[in-house]
Order: sequence, then C-alpha cells, then structure tokens
Amino acid sequence: MPTDLTRATASALADALAAGTVSSVEVTQAHLDRIAAVDGQVHSYLHVDTEGAIGQARAVDERRRAGESLGALAGVPIAVKDVMTTTGLPTTCGSKMLEGWVPPYDATVVTKLREAGLPILGKTNMDEFAMGSSTEHSAYGPSRNPWDLERIPGGSGGGSSSVLASFQAPLATGTDTGGSIRQPAAVTATVGTKPTYGGVSRYGLVALASSLDQAGPCGRTVLDTALLHAVMGGHDPMDSTSIEAPVPPVVEAARNADVKGMRIGVVKELGGEGYQPGVRARFDESVVLLEELGAEVVEVSCPNFDYALAAYYLILPSEASSNLAKFDAMRYGLRVLPDGVDDPSAEQVMAATRDAGFGPEVKRRIILGTYALSSGYYDAYYGSAQKVRALIARDFNNAYEKVDVLVSPTAPTTAFRLGDKLEDPMAMYLNDIATIPANLAGVPGMSIPSGLADEDGLPAGIQILAPATKDERLYSVGAALEAALVDRWGGPILDRAPVLGDTAAVKGA
Repeated sequence: MPTDLTRATASALADALAAGTVSSVEVTQAHLDRIAAVDGQVHSYLHVDTEGAIGQARAVDERRRAGESLGALAGVPIAVKDVMTTTGLPTTCGSKMLEGWVPPYDATVVTKLREAGLPILGKTNMDEFAMGSSTEHSAYGPSRNPWDLERIPGGSGGGSSSVLASFQAPLATGTDTGGSIRQPAAVTATVGTKPTYGGVSRYGLVALASSLDQAGPCGRTVLDTALLHAVMGGHDPMDSTSIEAPVPPVVEAARNADVKGMRIGVVKELGGEGYQPGVRARFDESVVLLEELGAEVVEVSCPNFDYALAAYYLILPSEASSNLAKFDAMRYGLRVLPDGVDDPSAEQVMAATRDAGFGPEVKRRIILGTYALSSGYYDAYYGSAQKVRALIARDFNNAYEKVDVLVSPTAPTTAFRLGDKLEDPMAMYLNDIATIPANLAGVPGMSIPSGLADEDGLPAGIQILAPATKDERLYSVGAALEAALVDRWGGPILDRAPVLGDTAAVKGA
C-alpha cells in the first residue's frame, strides 16, 4: 500500500479496507483532495459530490464496524460517467440541452454501485451525448490527457480515462458505443472493458444508439476492472436487452491470468496502413509476449471489417436521430423561446431549443441519421448498413471457430493534440476503426496498455476481443499480458506518466 492512497490500486484499497488498516472516509477524502489539487488542469469532472461521497463512505465504515458482510469493493470510491442517471446529482451528458437536470432515479449500474458500497466522487466529462473520440465535443470544455495536457484523453469517455490516469479516482464507469471505453484507455495507459452487449444493464443510460451502447468498467489494472465488472454486470428486468445469465467469472479469470494453450488470432484487417509505427511496434511486441506465455498465435482475416466504419456511421446517426427526438423543450431540459416571436408555436420553441442546446457534432449526426432514415433512402443506406453488420458478425463467428480470442491495436495512433481533428470529422471518426466492429457484433472487448510509442513517448493500447458471453477470456489474456508487460517495462506503464503539478515534467502545464 503506497503512502499516497490515491496511487493505490482498487484491489489494494479493498484489501486494506477489509483489514481495517484504512477507512473509506480516509480513502475518499484523499481522492477529493487530489481532485481539488489537479482537476483544474485536467477537467475530468463535470460535478464533484464532496458531501455525498463522504456521507456514503462514512456509512460503509459504520456497516463494517457493525460486522456486516460487505462486497469486495465496499468503501472504494468511484467516478461515474455523466451519461448515467444519478438521483440527486446533475446528469448533463456533456450537453447544454440537459444543463442543470437532476434525474429522479438512478441508472441500474448506479444502483448496483450504491448497493455495493462504492462512494460516488462525482460525474465525469464526456463528448456531448457520447458523440466523439476526444472529449472536445463536450459543451463544458475538453478534458486533457495527464500525459500531455495539450493532447486528448480519448472519447467519448475522456473524463473517465483521465480521472484514472491523473489518480483522481481508482475506478470509473464508462459507456462504449463504438470504442468510447477502449480508445480512451489506450491513449491514457489505463484499462477499459466493453462487456458483451446486454451483459451490463443500459437502464438509466441516456441513449445514443440503443443497439450499440454498452456500459462497462474502467480501471488502472485488469484485476481492478474485473472487480468492477462483477459489481456492474448481471441481468436486469428493467432492460429488455439484458442477458438472463450470471456475470461471467471475470475476477477468477483475472486472478488466474493464464493463456497456456489458448489460440489467439491477429486480425489482418486491423493494423496495416494508417497505424502509427510505434503503436504497431508495441502491438507486435505484445503478441510475441503472448507466444512466450504459452499461447498459439495465428493470423485471422475478417474481410468485412473494412466496411465497419461506413456501416457504423449510418447505423449510429440513424438511431441517434430517433433517440434525441425526445429533447423537444416540452418535458424536461433546456427550453429556449425564439427571438422576435410573441406567441411561438411548439415547433418554433423546439427549433430554437435544439439550435441552442445541441452542439455542431450532435447536429451533424442528427441530420445524417434523419436523411438515412427518410423515405426513399432507408433501404439504400440504413438497410444496407444492417446487412453489412450481419456480415461483420459472420466474420467474428468464423474467426472464433479457429481461435479463442482476437487481438489488434486498440487505436491507430497515440493521443493527438487538442484541436488537430476538430475540423475534419472523418479523421476523428477513424480513431475508432479498430473498436467499432465489436459494437456492431455485440462481442466483448478490452484495451490494456501495450507500452509507449517510440515517436512521442505516449501510451499505446492492445485490444482483446472474445466471443459473446465469454468475457472472462478477456481477463485471462489481459491479466497474463499485463503481468508480462509490467516485467518488460519495469513496472506499470502508468507509473511513467509525468506528475501533475510538476510543470517541468508535464507538457502543456
């Protein structure tokens, strides 16, 4: 256990809390102090609940003193992505449309966190309605990458990834529609998992694309992420897409960390032209380590992955245009009256509100999705994209007949500079080229740090993909590779990050 409680892993904190060597109030206060010290630089949080977090921590300590049986992570604080509804706390989805909105109910994931005794530190920043790969589309300003404050922390969940990389929370929740857990993890040297679609409840998540969205755990180690996955997962009758099955044995798999005898497929289509040489080099080294650990590595072709990006950017905007129609200024959220109109109609109020409340990326995707769904174009665009989606799922099925898991680089590059791709949507969208296929097929995926790229010294990530409902395979491979990489690099890769507050060490400070 490090002297600085904020540097401890969630599993180490859990052990110390269970042993009585530290209290939840102490751990939670240490993280609140850290937030006060560094979040002005990083902007990971949109809202910090100091009073509520300490109150929840105190309640856990009292239950522990009373001899109650508590969950494995009881007393370990957590940050929650601002796309999940939270009773008594604002939920804005990074949008002016929901500025100041306090939901009357908790998302199922939040309910599970509260029941498991995890004090909620606050709500993390995100691209508006989860549309983006950099957190630059947040209406409240971008989060920053602790490795270099002039670079992006990924998106849409850059708040959750940067909160971990800056040691402002030991755990965080995320959501992944096309890579929004995995890509931020890759560029910050943290760990993130997109569970099998339906493996974690979507009830209380403000929807972007309902057939793609999936909540998942974020941590600094594979074991920490597995412990959180076990809390978040499981069947929920409030979610019609929830899988009626127990949570896969993810914690056991993470503790066993064994890949001996496993067949691992390197996806031919995810790693060629457009991938940064340093990212590719760290990936190739990781594959060699997996072979040394006893896995058999083969190349696998998934030819329809080449069309995943195009299909995704028809399916997602189409579903988003439908889901965001509810923000009509009539029921909740922002309401703006049109200028110069004495007695405006409902349509005029709606138009003025959506113009003022939605940012440019949200408007772009609504327009694209509405067009794709319009009469005469549905079959040509949305219908064709769904056919491609079926072919991508078939590619996965064929691959998993030959191998146990698939691997690729998580993202084609390390973190780019803030502002570099804001004016080029296609360049921004290409950041998710390796992560999108898993969402289209509903299979689980994980990103863990693979090292630092030679060109810029910034983190790269390796992605692990498993068959649907076989999430435990992610943790077996991820934990084994993580341990090998820690040995190779002489410690966790995140330990090499500059120390925030040291202006000589941190770029952009």
